[in-house]
Amino acid sequence: MNQIFNQILRNRILVTTLLAWILAQTIKVTLGVIKNKKFDFRWFVGTGGMPSAHAAGASALATSIGLQLGWDSVYFALACAFAIVVMFDAQGVRRATGKQARILNKILEDIYWQGKIKEDRLRELIGHTPVEVLIGMTLGVVCAFLRHWKGG
Repeated sequence: MNQIFNQILRNRILVTTLLAWILAQTIKVTLGVIKNKKFDFRWFVGTGGMPSAHAAGASALATSIGLQLGWDSVYFALACAFAIVVMFDAQGVRRATGKQARILNKILEDIYWQGKIKEDRLRELIGHTPVEVLIGMTLGVVCAFLRHWKGG
């Protein structure tokens, strides 16, 4: 079991991808603490917000594969296509879901104040704006290049 764990830790592509995701989530939490003047652990494990950890992880994965295995490899093509789908989903489908949740929460709030139902709020911060995705993607690419150049 120890040998498997050591092999996983030596996988530069996986480690770089996870580091980019962790860095993006840490930045997101830090910005949340600065903005709201409180800490909420849900920011670290949740979705949505600046920068997009989805975009950071997916772009770090694709860039790391391109750097290590070649930009013309089938692995880079697969990872790049995966990153495009992830980023499109993060800023498109999930963002629309968040907007719908905001509208439904307003409707629920209106009904609640009329005394007709008990309020149960939906999660509104689900997706990302295009800027959040772009910043996350840039963060992932930079992480991959830095890790590749350092050889670590």
